[in-house]
Amino acid sequence: MSKKVISLVLGAMLFALSGPAEAQQAKKIPRIGFLAPGSPGFEPAQDAFQQGLRELGYIVGHNILIEYRWGEGKPDRLAELAAELKQLRVDLFLVVGTLATRVAKNATTTIPIVMGYSGDPVRAELVASLAHPGGNITGLSSLAPELSGKRVELLKEAVPKAFRIAVIWHSRNPVMQLRFSEIEVAGQALGLQIQSLALRVPDDIGKAFEAATANRPDALFIIANAFTVRHQARILDFASQRRLPAMYEQKEFVEAGGLMSYAPDHADLYRRAATYVDKILKGAKPADLPVEQPMKFEFVINLKAAKQIGLTIPPNVLVRADSVIR
Repeated sequence: MSKKVISLVLGAMLFALSGPAEAQQAKKIPRIGFLAPGSPGFEPAQDAFQQGLRELGYIVGHNILIEYRWGEGKPDRLAELAAELKQLRVDLFLVVGTLATRVAKNATTTIPIVMGYSGDPVRAELVASLAHPGGNITGLSSLAPELSGKRVELLKEAVPKAFRIAVIWHSRNPVMQLRFSEIEVAGQALGLQIQSLALRVPDDIGKAFEAATANRPDALFIIANAFTVRHQARILDFASQRRLPAMYEQKEFVEAGGLMSYAPDHADLYRRAATYVDKILKGAKPADLPVEQPMKFEFVINLKAAKQIGLTIPPNVLVRADSVIR
């Protein structure tokens, strides 16, 4: 066989072998931009989201990539972090909470945005409606404003003599105003007196505790967002020292020593968020994917905390708990 023929045969073989390799190199691995206002240690979202992806056949680092950006309880950082993710040309945003959703929306009108949860995306003007979100945003709603009334009712049933309820909330976040208003309405319906302990910066926490001590509330209600979660330990310590029963919006507070919480199962929401990611990566448009609501809720009671503050939980309340910490 001549050298020319051998050369042609080898060239053909190399071309045939290079085809699949080039095709494999050309296959783009989707990149998700994960934007959250809190910290990894306080967020149930990360593990649950990755679990949902695994159930759909995605393996992080293999056939999907995730760029995590955490606000660490500083809302002002979110815009900068969203800009970083946009510059990385992520294929999709996965956002935690209403504020992060709004920041992502301001950053892009073209990159799809999936909400891991948002209190009320319609009232917050993030989507046109739950059934027909429109635009580039869809995902899960935690229905936080509607749940506020249920939480107030449970707190009142657990502490029948409670009349003055002090609400600790982050007023610098405009979305929290909706949540506080719902609590006021629910409190009025039950004949309760609602006291606002609004926080804007960390220095306000001590002042709020002083105001609560002076006004002698019968119970506390803590609205959860990245700010209050970041100062979880101080809030729990205050409630314990003042022997105040408290309702929290996340079970993580109760697992850390708080009295009770009633909330959607956030892990379930993030597992379900993975299905939105899968559909969008396969060609679906966010505008055509309805926003879904929670399917699972958890009422958690910490009897250790109740004993510490000298509170006896009525049997009719205790029996309704999904989880009891003894």
